[in-house]
Parts: sequence; structure tokens; C-alpha cells
Amino acid sequence: MKSDLLQPEPRRWLASSVFAPVEEGYVSYLRAGRYHPNTARVYFACVAHFAKWVTDEGINLAQIDEVAQRQFLDAHLPFCTCTAPVRKVRRELRVAIRHLLHVLRIEGQIRAAEQRDHISGELEAFDRHMLDVGGLADTTRRQRIHIVRRLLLERFGDGAIAPEKLEPALVRRFVLDEGRCWSAGAVRVAGGAVGCYLKFRKMLGDDVAGLLREIPRAAHWRLAGLPDVLSPAQIDAVLASFDDHLPSWRRAYAMVRCVTDLGLRCSEVIKLRLDDVDWRNGIIRIARTKTHFTDSLPLPVATGDAIADYLRHERPKTHNRAIFVRHVAPYDVPIRAGVAKHAVIAAFARCGWDRTDPHVLRHSIASRLLRDGTPMKHIADILRHRSLDTSKIYTKIDLDRLSAVALPWPGRA
Repeated sequence: MKSDLLQPEPRRWLASSVFAPVEEGYVSYLRAGRYHPNTARVYFACVAHFAKWVTDEGINLAQIDEVAQRQFLDAHLPFCTCTAPVRKVRRELRVAIRHLLHVLRIEGQIRAAEQRDHISGELEAFDRHMLDVGGLADTTRRQRIHIVRRLLLERFGDGAIAPEKLEPALVRRFVLDEGRCWSAGAVRVAGGAVGCYLKFRKMLGDDVAGLLREIPRAAHWRLAGLPDVLSPAQIDAVLASFDDHLPSWRRAYAMVRCVTDLGLRCSEVIKLRLDDVDWRNGIIRIARTKTHFTDSLPLPVATGDAIADYLRHERPKTHNRAIFVRHVAPYDVPIRAGVAKHAVIAAFARCGWDRTDPHVLRHSIASRLLRDGTPMKHIADILRHRSLDTSKIYTKIDLDRLSAVALPWPGRA
């Protein structure tokens, strides 16, 4: 198998390198992941190129890690003069070396990846706090960690974390700078992330009460705006934008139907599992991303047909119990969080729109239900809102009913 993957010259590079003992393990790893033979050949050739560089630079096995990977990609690759045949595509090299590092660690050839700085450990503890104490959704936690990381890097760099050394002026400036190019909502998001982190540190005994008072508060009037919605014709255009010329179109179409028909969040779509669908009774169970409870909703026929069509004709064989899975190796790895969102945005683009927020489909289903006379409590239940107040904003777009109670404008003929 190995002799089939490489030409003679790259084969010599690899055989004479520090990676020679893990050749079999690397091939077995790619086979276990069900990578296509052509992909395996590309990755093996990339490893051979990396092996040649490692040998030329005199790097020993103990020095192989992500730092060496970056040096190879950033310092060697742009000026590479290695003789053909050699792989020089950065994306291919980056992925192939990442797999190599994984195999080396599995076989105990190099050290396990360590937390290389104080900030990583701090953010891990903060993430556990948000999950265990606050029960925050994955997307919310990722967003807050991203913001807090920038704050900690700006103040402490690679040094130890000391929250008492955060100055009020720095906190104010950071929160305002985070939202300087956006809306007041961006300031609220940044302030909420920093406030959540400071409350976490306060729970650990740090004296940060003064810093909490210094976080800028952007003006916000609840339910002041109007939710953006799509018309029934526009939703039909979105659903009609899928055809068999698109890659993985059945998966994308079924995902978008889950959003348009059930009002699911994209994060909820990718978490749907085969066991969540009761085909006999026409029910689908939804795991709430924010409250960790499970709801049951009737499964519309069109949505069920789209999911069934995907399961029968496009879903690859995998041990993964999720409904929507990867269509490229490794197949058993969970699907990325943004796949459903990208499917919706791509449909918008095919319709000629520059929309980038799939949430407009969720607003649209609420608007449609309201026009059909659905009680507000039922709408809140379908959208899985914990409070009726969250659903009240949709009453502002029911123009027919609002016009019935509107008073005449003073002075109007």
C-alpha cells in the first residue's frame, strides 16, 4: 500500500526521516477514516514534503509540534525550491500535517498537546462555568470566549492572569472599541461577555465589583424594532433554489426545510438525531439549545419527505447517529456547527439576496402563524420561547389587526 502512495523520490524522503516508524500508522489512520485513495495519496505526498524539510533542518522528533508546522508553512513553503514531484498546496499540507501530529501523539512518539499559555487555562475554566452554572448554549459560549480572549491578550499577553490588574479605563475602552463600527447591540454583546467573565472571577473571590460598575451600558429599548420577515413568495423562492446540480443538495434542502417549516435554529438542526423522529406518529423531538430540555413538535409532511429523501439517497454510511452528517472523510466526525447556516445563506445568494442571517426564516414562520390566527401562546411554544414577552414583538408586524385598532391621525381628512 505504501509503495503505491508515493513516487520513488518522495518515498526516499519519508523513509529516511524521523517519521518512518509511523508510516503504517498514518496509512491505517487514513483507511480508518475512509479517506478516498486519491486523498490518501495527496496527504502522504504532503507528509513526505514535510519530512524532507524536517530532515534538511535537522529537527528531531521531540521538536515536532504545531510550531514546527507553522514554520514549515510560513517560512519554507512560500520560498520552497524542493524538486518535483512535491506537493505545495498550503491547505493540503496543513491538513496532512495536522493528521500526522495526531497519529504521532496516538502512538506516543511526541508529547500530547499542552496548554501553552495562561489564557487557555483561564478560558477553559470560564467555559466550564458558563456551561455548568449558566447553562449557556454552545454558540453563546464561543462568542463570549472569543471576546474575553481579546481582552486578556490585550492586558496580560503571555503573562499570568490577574483580574485585579484590569483597570476601569481599559474595560470601558475595550467594550466601546468592540462596538465602534457596529450598532449599540455590539456594545451590549461585548459588555455582556466581559460582565459574565468578571462575575465568574467574583465567584472565585476576586474583588471586581468596581469593574462591573464600569462596563458601559448601551441604550436599549426592548421590542423597539421590527423583525425582518420574508413573504410567502420569497420563502417559496428559497425552497425552489435547490436542484441536483448542487453538491449535497438533499442535505442542504432538508436542513432549510427544518428551519422554514419548524422554525428551528440552525444550531438545533445539526443536533437532530435519528432517534428524534417518530415516523409512525409524525413527531420530531427538539433538544433546546438554551434550556437543555426537549420539546416535541408535529413533523410536517414536506419536512419529513425531505429528511427521508436525504436519508435514503444521499446520507453516507456512518456510525454517527445524527441525521445530518459529514459527506467527506472522516465520516464519523460530527458535522460542523455552521453547515446549516451556510446552507441557508447559500440559498439566499442563489435568490440574488445579500442576506446573511438565517434567523429571518424563524421570524417569518412566526409572522405566518400570527396571520393565520394562531394564539400567541402557541407561537411561543412552537418557537420554544421561555417567555411570552419574547414573542410579543411579532404583534407589531400584524398590520391588518393593528389597523383595526389604530386611531385616526389628528387633522387627517
